[in-house]
Amino acid sequence: MTTREVLALHTTIGLGGLARWFARCRTTDDIRASLEFARRSKLPVQVFAGGSNIIFHDEGFEGVVLQVCLPGYSAEDTTDGALVTVGAGEPWDAVVLRTVSRGWGGIECLSGIPGSAGATPVQNVGAYGQEVAETIVSVSAIDRETLRDTAFTQEECGFGYRESRFKGVDANRFIITAVRFRLAARPAADISYPELAREIDERGAARTPAAVREAVLALRRKKSMVIDPSDPNSRSVGSFFMNPVVPLEFFEKRLKSLALPTYPAPGGVKLSAAWLVEHAGFPKGTRRGGACISERHALAIVNRGGTTADVLTLAADIERRVEEKFGVRLRREPVIVPAAP
Repeated sequence: MTTREVLALHTTIGLGGLARWFARCRTTDDIRASLEFARRSKLPVQVFAGGSNIIFHDEGFEGVVLQVCLPGYSAEDTTDGALVTVGAGEPWDAVVLRTVSRGWGGIECLSGIPGSAGATPVQNVGAYGQEVAETIVSVSAIDRETLRDTAFTQEECGFGYRESRFKGVDANRFIITAVRFRLAARPAADISYPELAREIDERGAARTPAAVREAVLALRRKKSMVIDPSDPNSRSVGSFFMNPVVPLEFFEKRLKSLALPTYPAPGGVKLSAAWLVEHAGFPKGTRRGGACISERHALAIVNRGGTTADVLTLAADIERRVEEKFGVRLRREPVIVPAAP
């Protein structure tokens, strides 16, 4: 455990002040020891892993920042694919690459997403028509209250659109230590996302998991959604806002006459958050101080040498204008860590 660690060095957006204590946990014993230290010292704890979906304040964090770095990868062949168990600290895209290289499908559309494997169940990571909820068999975790190991089946995880029990009713109670996936041996992937299907067809490639991965990476690079130190537009936390779901009655009354892209969703209509942002007066490249909207993706707020305050001010302006113009409240995707918990 170290002191006065610069948190900006551990996040993809490159923001955050000093952590009073910083613990890199490579074993479950490390996690328990860090939690016990925080409990004895009466300090708050903030857990993270890859740093791709979290924003620390400029003032830092006056407690223990616990980074989950648990390694591990094992695969058990099945009659139609494999059961793959991954340590929570494994880089997610490396996991995807390893599985598609074996011809296993189910997470290939999630290529290029930064962060760790253990973070994927928290917000039910999804892209291009896939979600991890579709392939997760179980999630292993440590209960922060009892420090005991526990496990959850897929059904017990409470998955929804960018939701799970780990983000909702049990937020901050469990630290995920491993995730198990059931993947299928697929000669061809089932592509439901039109943009991805066009990209693959233009390449003239068979729809194998590996070909899907390459097409997804190409699309993400075009939008600066693959972490690249040479691309300033990638210095972000990815999509800052979720696509909102509104009741059908509200959509019919308020929004149906607009040329607003929509998608089917349980309980209502899913709207394009990117369209709402741009049509509320925030085109790509809009800048406020040291923060701006990516020049390539309307949902990414980029750090251009600014501060957390710059990013949050721009986000608040966007939220206010979207609600004023369309009556829709945007929800943030990243975890915003309070400066003084």
